[in-house]
Amino acid sequence: MRNPARLLLLLLFAIGLAGLALNGATLYVRLVYLSGLLLGAAWLWTRLSLRNLRLVRLARSLRASVGDVFEENFEIHNQSRLPRLWIEVENRSNLPQAAGSRLLTNLGGKQNRSYLARTWLTRRGVYQLGPTTLASGDPFGLFTVKRKFHQADALLVLPLILPISEFPSPAGLLPGGKAMRQKALEITPHASGLREYTHGDPIKRIHWPSSARRGKLMVKEFEQDPQAEIWLFLDAQVGLHHELPASRPTSWHDWTLQRRPELSVPPSSLEYAITVTASLAHYFIARRRSVGFVTEGPAYTVIPAERSQRQEAKLLETLAFVQAEGQLPLVSLVDALAPRMPRGSSAFLITPSGRQDVLLAVKNLARRGVRPLVILLMSQTFGGHEHTEALAETLAQRAVPVCKISNGETLAETLSQFAAQNRITENSAWQRPAFNPST
Repeated sequence: MRNPARLLLLLLFAIGLAGLALNGATLYVRLVYLSGLLLGAAWLWTRLSLRNLRLVRLARSLRASVGDVFEENFEIHNQSRLPRLWIEVENRSNLPQAAGSRLLTNLGGKQNRSYLARTWLTRRGVYQLGPTTLASGDPFGLFTVKRKFHQADALLVLPLILPISEFPSPAGLLPGGKAMRQKALEITPHASGLREYTHGDPIKRIHWPSSARRGKLMVKEFEQDPQAEIWLFLDAQVGLHHELPASRPTSWHDWTLQRRPELSVPPSSLEYAITVTASLAHYFIARRRSVGFVTEGPAYTVIPAERSQRQEAKLLETLAFVQAEGQLPLVSLVDALAPRMPRGSSAFLITPSGRQDVLLAVKNLARRGVRPLVILLMSQTFGGHEHTEALAETLAQRAVPVCKISNGETLAETLSQFAAQNRITENSAWQRPAFNPST
């Protein structure tokens, strides 16, 4: 009853009925017939407007990264002979700034209409591509009907990877030598034997001479190379991370005909930490370093150290789901994994915490011959109240490399500048445990 046109017709219909009851004049008869005919025809048109309509949403890929433009094709199929004067398409996906909502007009009978929707991806995570609502009605706008189309597909948005030019990467205490007697998933210089082929084994690991002799596929097994590993510890404990209100994000429509704007990380300490983790993983894996990952946010996750491209894919997929909902402090993550880390490895602690447990984690790593490096997010710049500056000074006094990151900084430049500043002291500070366990 909020529709003014419909309210006016109902009022005219009521006036016509009242006039017929009073004197039965021809004017009132025509008024009743006209308003009733319009209401009935509009209602019937509306009821038929969405029948035999089919909606199809197609995407080339359901996997993308922050900063990419996600393209999705919308197709409306009119399987009826009845023309559709107007159809409103509403994309109700939870994807931030999701495009695809549009008004279509003059869709003839047995015709199809398609268009391409582009969405600039600014947030990592998994997003449902739907539902989609179609709305239509009569030519006079008296009635409106809606129909919801559910979509089962989901889009996985991986974290942003920044182009880091350099970062401290120690060579390790044991750059070769005897094998560690631990199975490796990737190919190393240390072959340990053969086993029968199982589904999922890479073709390049098949040992063809042995397969020919035994009449079945045999694959080579390898043991880990004792080179230094790099472990990334992401602190996702609940209550540590903070986020400031973001400015209005730039949408695709703002820069379609202009220069593409620079993508900035949301003002969240968690998003900064995840972007740094993803960028460092990409940087070291590209240089054939074995990279492992540990976090609890909310599920406790350990990805063993590897150096393959598949390892990077696993890391990015895991980071896409990380939330600041963990219960374990950083020192607990370190204590659980430190015994399994080879001596001479490096541990990057990525945290916004200014608490003493960071010092305990560094101390435990140094005691086991693992080189710690702290990437400290300055919590105050993200709206937090942690005293991270005092912790940074304490770590610097104990010869622990600390990379301080504040909100609003260009992460790629900050990480690269940190590497340049530590290039001179890298050999001296990182070739021995940087933290005296007795202090």
